[in-house]
Amino acid sequence: MTAFRRVVRCDSSNPFPSVGCAHSDAKALRYSGAFARAFARAFARIPMRRRSNSSLLAFAAVTCVLALAAPASVHADGDDTPFTNVIALVSQRLALAEPVARWKWAHHEPITDAPREEALLKHVEEKASAAQVDPEFARQFFRDQIEASKDVQNALFANWRALKAAPEASPPDLVNETRPKLDRLTQSLMSALAHVEPIRHAEDCPVRLAESVARWKHLTRYNSSMNAPLMRALSHVCASGGVGAIG
Repeated sequence: MTAFRRVVRCDSSNPFPSVGCAHSDAKALRYSGAFARAFARAFARIPMRRRSNSSLLAFAAVTCVLALAAPASVHADGDDTPFTNVIALVSQRLALAEPVARWKWAHHEPITDAPREEALLKHVEEKASAAQVDPEFARQFFRDQIEASKDVQNALFANWRALKAAPEASPPDLVNETRPKLDRLTQSLMSALAHVEPIRHAEDCPVRLAESVARWKHLTRYNSSMNAPLMRALSHVCASGGVGAIG
């Protein structure tokens, strides 16, 4: 397995996924991977000023659909598509931290909502077994998502306080727009975790996860300021914990 040694960085409002498609045979797997890479390169050529959150989310969604459509049988023998799927979905979830923070700022709400957080964790624990995911793993993984999102929100709040200026645009409606997106991502992430379960105990899991992150960064316009929240969100994907170093 070849690791990328360089990460492409540039200014961007959010990180998004691009790679990782698999089908039932080797030829289809090569085709889908090539499609994802070509799609990523085409998207990278779009000027930053012409990109919108909706276009970025659409880009992420297309590649996630291709990847999550893969049967479980191709996830063995070194295929790291399951890691890529999780990275993609985690990135989409982190991108939603910004509209959540804008709504909380505008409505003078605290970032931490302990009752809602606990309700989410209880929900994923209850759904985990049916999804063939270890409930303890599911709870820890989604706790990491919550904390990573709050890291982004706290950073945004600190920036707005320092600038003594509120975000210019009105925030999307939290209840009717943003939370339904988060709920759909919770379902997609649970499905993605089921594909990760068979390989997360492997000795080389942290290194393979790091290589997947590096490949994904290489093929996408990546906001480097999101690196720490992303690493926090992925910190328990591997049973041994952490994301291996590449470089």
